[in-house]
Amino acid sequence: MKDLCFKLTSLIPPQHSKAAKEHLSQLDLFDQAASYIKQLRERIEELKKRKSLLALSTADETNNSIKNSVIGLKLPILRFRELGCSFEVVLISGHKKKFMLYQVISILEGGGAEVVTANLSNIGDNVFLTLHAKVKVSRVGVDTSGVFQRLEALIS
Repeated sequence: MKDLCFKLTSLIPPQHSKAAKEHLSQLDLFDQAASYIKQLRERIEELKKRKSLLALSTADETNNSIKNSVIGLKLPILRFRELGCSFEVVLISGHKKKFMLYQVISILEGGGAEVVTANLSNIGDNVFLTLHAKVKVSRVGVDTSGVFQRLEALIS
């Protein structure tokens, strides 16, 4: 039973844990696992909904409500996800609000990050930008809240 609990604990990412896993009771670990599973299920449902809407949008390119938003969301979209000592930035914009790649990279580097990869795609009137960055100096770190605020100011 302890081995199974250890395996379950190892499957929960550290970002989801609220406290050190070593100091939690088995009941607390089960609660965290159940919470994480519920969160994953909600994410799966959201992605399924997006997938079905995307399939509809490719079948009917003249639908104006899809052109003005990406899969039911208002543009521009900014997603910022921390991954330990690195992070991922996803920006989606429409034809009304455009930004330059160098502006986004400048904001990230100004916050103490180094861009590792950048992927830019144009699909229809929308621009999809995905950046992976890591901390330049691990002792200093990255001002993630400041970077997020400056990116929001750029796209709004």
